[in-house]
Amino acid sequence: MNLIEQPWLPVRRRNGEHSWISPWQITEMDNPVVELVAPRADFQGALYQWLLGLLQTTVMPEDAEHWETLYDEPPSPATLQQAFAPLSPAMVLHNPDGPAFLQDFDLADGEIKPIAGLLIEAPGAKTIKDNLDHFIKRDTVTGLCHSCTATALFTLQANAPSGGSGHRVSLRGGGPLTTLICPLDNDATLWQKLWLNVLEHPRYRTDNPISARVLPWMGPTRTSDKTGRETGPEDAHPLQMFWGMPRRIRLLPATTQGCCSLCGAEDQPLVEQYRTRNYGTNYSDGWRHPLTPYRDDPKKLKPSFSLKAQPGGLGYRHWIGLALASATNGDSPAAVVTLFNESRVKSLLGFGERRQRARLWCFGFDMDNMKARCWYDHQFPLFSCTPAHREWLLDRCSLLMEVAQLALSTLRSHVREAWANRPKDLKGDTSYIDDEFWQLTQQRFFSCVQQLSQQVKVDDIAPLMNDWLRHVQHSQQQCFDRWTLESAPQDLPLKRIINARAAMGRKFNLSKLIKDYRTRYPAAAQTTLTEEAGG
Repeated sequence: MNLIEQPWLPVRRRNGEHSWISPWQITEMDNPVVELVAPRADFQGALYQWLLGLLQTTVMPEDAEHWETLYDEPPSPATLQQAFAPLSPAMVLHNPDGPAFLQDFDLADGEIKPIAGLLIEAPGAKTIKDNLDHFIKRDTVTGLCHSCTATALFTLQANAPSGGSGHRVSLRGGGPLTTLICPLDNDATLWQKLWLNVLEHPRYRTDNPISARVLPWMGPTRTSDKTGRETGPEDAHPLQMFWGMPRRIRLLPATTQGCCSLCGAEDQPLVEQYRTRNYGTNYSDGWRHPLTPYRDDPKKLKPSFSLKAQPGGLGYRHWIGLALASATNGDSPAAVVTLFNESRVKSLLGFGERRQRARLWCFGFDMDNMKARCWYDHQFPLFSCTPAHREWLLDRCSLLMEVAQLALSTLRSHVREAWANRPKDLKGDTSYIDDEFWQLTQQRFFSCVQQLSQQVKVDDIAPLMNDWLRHVQHSQQQCFDRWTLESAPQDLPLKRIINARAAMGRKFNLSKLIKDYRTRYPAAAQTTLTEEAGG
């Protein structure tokens, strides 16, 4: 199968019809394509990234004006087909006599594995040997059609976690977080959803797109065994960020026909095995993928590292670093988000009545070394404002977050005081308290941020800020009562609970942060925030 020439992308058109298309068909105007419909959530994110890599490599806009023109007037399918054609020799899935898509250039030998091993959550050899595959069973995926095989291969290479000795992680580290800009317009086409995330950057231009510096499978693998080396940004073209290949893999040809274990397509050639070896490309520090947020060391002593999904998923406590920036811990949004905030939001959305017409789509695996704990997929609001106002907004958002974090820390410690005379001796996970508090306050946070983003007179925000403080305190008390008063009355240590609740309030209200907050925003007339979270 050739990924440029053949229809292998599952899509939904505007009238609801599902079909398979070649990549150059994404701009068809008659009943246009509006969405990808991959059989798995991680495949959905991977297909978006594959198409973005294709667009970034072949039809990158010349400048901001050219980008804006193509957003509303995309190239014709014929134009895209011509633009994609040079990559066709590199996009062959099975090619016994030459380069094959995202596969080792000349892997003559290696360990034979079942095709399910391409799936990040699949149980490993030791898990199966120890009979520990309780939740994700062995042999549930036995054969994949060519479409699912190509997507699984790209998903693994783009997100590769640690896989044992010499099995390298992805260019962004194991299980990186990806953030994309998405339009809210229900009539938006797939082209517009993709084009919002294509950059106009001179460094990404290339006269030789099928060079091994861009597509690493087009030449011998830069191995990383004792005689090998690391691969840094200076060793490859910047576009290789979209086509990283840390794993040495070679698919074995399909030998049977049948039903695909993932998408259910019938009467398909099924790929059942692949060959693999360790010590593939070892990407060093220094890469900065444009679709991923990073954390920088404020002291500049350590290299930046890509943000990852964490247990409990993403919430508004992460939103500031993903959508704006964070001066406290050095979080910085993905390059595509920064570009949107600085220029594209004005050209597309304006700063007037047409506010918040885009969202931030965040997704990625939560990995514990080589074990996938969860796949997280979230959408958050974005707010349009001028660059000068954004700095002002970031300062207020950071303050809102500091108040919430203080409320949570005092809540957590005083719930434990209510539970036991010696709270420090209590063991066990209490993250469910954190989760409930964040859930209770998230909608109000985004409602507050939406109103702050629309503020012109900065002196008018005191009622807004005070309303947030009241809501945080109310949520804190609500969580405390829930986790301390749910037993039968005769079993409750009421005196200890009452004392802990009172101490929680005193510690919160007498803290320096809250005193300064109330001085900065003195209580004024009561106000009630809109409950709807800016959507």
